[in-house]
Amino acid sequence: MAAIDPGSLTIASALEGLAKKDFTSVELTQACIASMEAARPLNAMITETPEKALEMAKAADERRSKGGEVGLLDGVPLAIKDLFATQGVLTTAASHILDGFKPEYESTATANLWKQGAVMLGKLNLDEFAMGSSNETSYYGPVVNPWRAKDGTKLVPGGSSGGSAAAVAAGFALGATGTDTGGSIRQPASLCGITGIKPTYGRVSRWGIVAFASSLDQAGPMTRTVRDSALMLRAMAGFDPKDSTSVDRPVPDYVANLDGGVKGMRIGIPREYRMDGMDAEIVALWEQGKQWLRDAGAEIVDISLPHTHYALATYYIVAPAEASSNLARYDGVRYGLRVPGKDLNEMYENTRGAGFGREVQRRIMIGTYVLSAGYYDAYYTKAQKVRTLIKKDFEQAFQRVDAILTPTAPNAAFPIGMKNDDPVMMYLNDVFTVPTSLAGLPGMSVPAGLNSAGLPLGLQLIGKPFEEAQLLRVGQTLEKAANFTAKPTAWWRS
Repeated sequence: MAAIDPGSLTIASALEGLAKKDFTSVELTQACIASMEAARPLNAMITETPEKALEMAKAADERRSKGGEVGLLDGVPLAIKDLFATQGVLTTAASHILDGFKPEYESTATANLWKQGAVMLGKLNLDEFAMGSSNETSYYGPVVNPWRAKDGTKLVPGGSSGGSAAAVAAGFALGATGTDTGGSIRQPASLCGITGIKPTYGRVSRWGIVAFASSLDQAGPMTRTVRDSALMLRAMAGFDPKDSTSVDRPVPDYVANLDGGVKGMRIGIPREYRMDGMDAEIVALWEQGKQWLRDAGAEIVDISLPHTHYALATYYIVAPAEASSNLARYDGVRYGLRVPGKDLNEMYENTRGAGFGREVQRRIMIGTYVLSAGYYDAYYTKAQKVRTLIKKDFEQAFQRVDAILTPTAPNAAFPIGMKNDDPVMMYLNDVFTVPTSLAGLPGMSVPAGLNSAGLPLGLQLIGKPFEEAQLLRVGQTLEKAANFTAKPTAWWRS
């Protein structure tokens, strides 16, 4: 049998090959492990679990050989963002403060994947506690985008799910889990030329996922194609009584109507997303996206989302406020890092000072400030009111349209270190993705083209609550029209 190139496979084609016995899960997993080891220069992984992967792959092959019922993803190797608790496997959230933490439990989202037969390759690098837009805040060092500038400059993969995006783009994982608080699935998907979907808030359980901002965090799949995202989302999603924000409604077969097209659909174009100084190539791609959907039979409708201008400021009050509350649990007492002190308070200070990185400390300080007496009403309460107005903007828009089309990110991948000294410039990477998160809506990024520097650009689709099936259908139409087949050159193998 010819050597398997996991980079040439999708989840759908891998499942087909496994069903036809073109290869076994063990053979496919071995090929992924070899590619993962070759891709170590990308620093996409924090913990590799090859022995566990082969054990799970062997079990998948045994299930198939017995001719019984197989899971939705039986035998497919995936990589897991290191924000998901994995039983007995190091879970760090890319932070020094969780050194040595091996949970005795499994997150619901990953448990659902394992029930469907998926295979775990290991744990992926990310921005520390998912706080970042470039995957440079990790205690374990920055992830490198598989795409490089023409002069060889190393680029960021986006964040916080940069390791997930890099793993899929580099071809060693057929899919990966991500989490999205303000754009952390969609923005890295755009920068790495892959597909990523943030489902409706409550669609995928947050239980067992290290919390950043509890009213915003949502897990989702990152894959090479829209079809793969549909397959993986169906496996991940579902009601979870352990998560009070999980929504009890059936999970549809997202693949069933994927090829239904967009004829007769109304696609909204928000005027507020056309900003001063926007990259001309991104504007041109957005125009191209509109034309693709128009050619496929959709009606393009101009809409207004008037409070978009306030979304980023609102997000950077609400998210740090919730983070400062969530991260209070890391104190050196129960798990992870402990730096001794002469008394309990000094031990807290020493542990948190050594354990949290700069960006995490910055957001904790912002969050504590906006929640403090005298500032709570001025900042946090006001931000929650504006958040409600942003949500209402979308509700009114969706009375007129079925989905919304925007750019995913304001730029392509940029050099590592370029924006580290300017937090505000870094935060602007989320300008197009944050409003969707504040409203709890599903959003996805589809790779749609390359810029003049040969780097990928994505288009974002935003859908109605729990209408992921329709959103994926629009995404499939966009994917077919864009016909994005470009891949990064595997420079890390040399």
